Amino acid sequence: MRSSSLLVAVAIAASAVQAFWLGDIPHRGIAPFAQPNYPVFRNVRDYGARGDGITDDTVAINAAINAGNPCNRGCASTTTTPAIVYFPAGTYLISSSILPAYFTHLVGDASAPPTLKATANFQGFGLIDGNPYYTEVLNWKAVNVFFRQVRNFVIDTTAIAPGRAATGMHWPTSQATSLQNIVFNMPSTPDVVHVGLFIEEGSGGMMADLTFNGGATGASMGNQQYTMRNMKFNNCKTAIIQIWNWGWTYHGLSINNCGVGLDLSAGGPSNINVGSVTLFDSTFSNTPVAIKTAWTPSANPPTGGSLVIENIQLNNVAVAVQGPSGTMLGGTSGSTTIPAWALGHLLDRGTNAPRFSGPINPNPRPASLLTSDGRYYVRSKPQYESVPASSFLSVRAFGARGDAAADDTSALQNAINTAVAQNKILLLDHGLYRVTSTIVIPPSAKIVGEAYPVILSSGGYFNDMSNPRPVVQVGTTSGQQGYVELSDFIVATQNAQAGAICIEYNLATNGGQPSGMWDVHVRIGGFTGTQQQIGQCLKKPGNGSVDRNCVVAFMAMHVTKGAKGLYMENVWLWTADHDIDEQLNTQITIYTGRGLLIESTTGPLWLWGTGSEHHVLYQYQLTSTSDIFLGQIQTESPYFAPVPNSLVPFPPVAKYSDPDYRAQCVGIAGNCPAAWGLRVMSSRNVLVYGAGLYSFFDNYSTACSTFDAGQTCQQRITSVEGRAENVAVYNLNTIGTREMVTRDGGMVGGSGWAENRNTFASNVGVYRA
Repeated sequence: MRSSSLLVAVAIAASAVQAFWLGDIPHRGIAPFAQPNYPVFRNVRDYGARGDGITDDTVAINAAINAGNPCNRGCASTTTTPAIVYFPAGTYLISSSILPAYFTHLVGDASAPPTLKATANFQGFGLIDGNPYYTEVLNWKAVNVFFRQVRNFVIDTTAIAPGRAATGMHWPTSQATSLQNIVFNMPSTPDVVHVGLFIEEGSGGMMADLTFNGGATGASMGNQQYTMRNMKFNNCKTAIIQIWNWGWTYHGLSINNCGVGLDLSAGGPSNINVGSVTLFDSTFSNTPVAIKTAWTPSANPPTGGSLVIENIQLNNVAVAVQGPSGTMLGGTSGSTTIPAWALGHLLDRGTNAPRFSGPINPNPRPASLLTSDGRYYVRSKPQYESVPASSFLSVRAFGARGDAAADDTSALQNAINTAVAQNKILLLDHGLYRVTSTIVIPPSAKIVGEAYPVILSSGGYFNDMSNPRPVVQVGTTSGQQGYVELSDFIVATQNAQAGAICIEYNLATNGGQPSGMWDVHVRIGGFTGTQQQIGQCLKKPGNGSVDRNCVVAFMAMHVTKGAKGLYMENVWLWTADHDIDEQLNTQITIYTGRGLLIESTTGPLWLWGTGSEHHVLYQYQLTSTSDIFLGQIQTESPYFAPVPNSLVPFPPVAKYSDPDYRAQCVGIAGNCPAAWGLRVMSSRNVLVYGAGLYSFFDNYSTACSTFDAGQTCQQRITSVEGRAENVAVYNLNTIGTREMVTRDGGMVGGSGWAENRNTFASNVGVYRA
């Protein structure tokens, strides 16, 4: 007996050593605008969940989610009640849907992901229902569901009868959301009707490292745009059904022993619902049909079903692409690789080929962007599952308050410096950390946020437009050598901050593993604590005067000339168009000068699933740079434009190569002084795999953004200027703009909106400068 007890004690001790740090560290995060004693962190075991595979844990899990009265049924949105709901390892039996609240993260033990297992009599639309139908419409407007994550789970529907409808996860969400490290297990019998993941609305978003086993459909999805990578499908009848989209980017698909890989045929040739898909660096094995499409040379809309595939490996795949009339691209009973192939409109260095179908030249890929197998480099967000809790330091343990009022500059900087000196990881406990001078993140820093804490600039130091200063500076000088890992936090501004550069990135990471930013967002205005809400900056349609108190940032992010070796994933640089913390989501008018400026002279940089929205001069600008990969970028122009237009309130600054709209718009008709969605200047090896550049509004009216209206919100949205060597965009989608692409100030032939009509956007399948 003593020997047996000793073995048990040893097992328990070993388990404790290997436990995921998130469940072991002290949790000091605060939500300063929630009710007193609001729990930011919740462990489901503390609310009665057993995780023993026998007890029904549904009520306990939902009790953990609802502690503190977060934003749930009937609530429009909020940032004031963030939460991490943590699931230790185990099997959690559930009989009805888990219903995560707004701004809630569901996080399982990354070292031993827990299983959510449905009972045989399960009732609900998804074991996790991320946006319930309490009525005939979704609880939250899908395009306004931001800032939530689900990661590290096994979702199991195998106890539900195969012939009974069941869904693993329902996830209609939008920007700054992510799914990571999730396995969906479903029955594999011939009569199965289960679906792993279902999405019907939204404006995403990022997903990575998902595996689907069995089921009728692995993932059935419709959304404006998405970036998905490292998705594995095994023994599904159909791996992916694309219900609808404007643009979708897939990388690293592995589809094995399925009936159909990607079904893009929704709507049929007379009314194609799938706008565009970009698929690359992927493998199909033992699957009779890799891709099924509704595209034909006479299909409607004219560019509907645009498809670009590159570096696709087939192993025992009879048909690579199947159209309405049969095989469009044959497969093989052995193994082969498709270098590149496309359906859609090609604008390739002077070639204008509408309704093209067939092989194309693949993009030349610079070696600096690739792994040893020739694929583009990817890296998942580190979760430090093998690191003990003792390796983490808490920022609040250094005296930082996080209440949006106290000056936390010194405490935050001290915490960062100490963590680096001690080779530890800094945990930014949830809070709003007000800073009044620049926070410097030195080389070797590793910083992880808890439920998206905010570094919030404030005061006169950041309010001089003629002397802009970084709020967060990664590396002290451009080109400083070093490496960092940053994840899960937000940088923002408070009150007027006309000189604030939210993030300045200076580090040069040479060779080996790049530095990384995962789920690091810039969120400017529109939330409690910023003093940039409806009470200060309510929209004023038709009023072109600029309220200087609502000029709130100079630039969202700047990658400087000497910087290189940076990997960015799911980074959203957003100037708020509405007040998230007001029940009606009323629109506001605030002004930020610039989105993302990349000046890295040599690269490499990788941008996976990034977005930049509502900045006055541009959303993305790449200047004299090289070796840049961008996967499904997404932009929106300011809603107030053109009242005022982009001539105010930020004059062009030569130091930053700003667009000079007074000069550039001479002789240009329409709304020309309007923010560029993407501007590429004198650059090489800029490779964009999916882009959605949108201009929905004219003076807060969406009447300009339809085909019937002539897409008149702005005249131009994509600009390529000067030397352009190996500059390419796959599946360029634009809304509300008359000219899709301009080259050195003139419209590229064939890039007018009308000749490129798609489902809602206009589309060019392949553009090469």
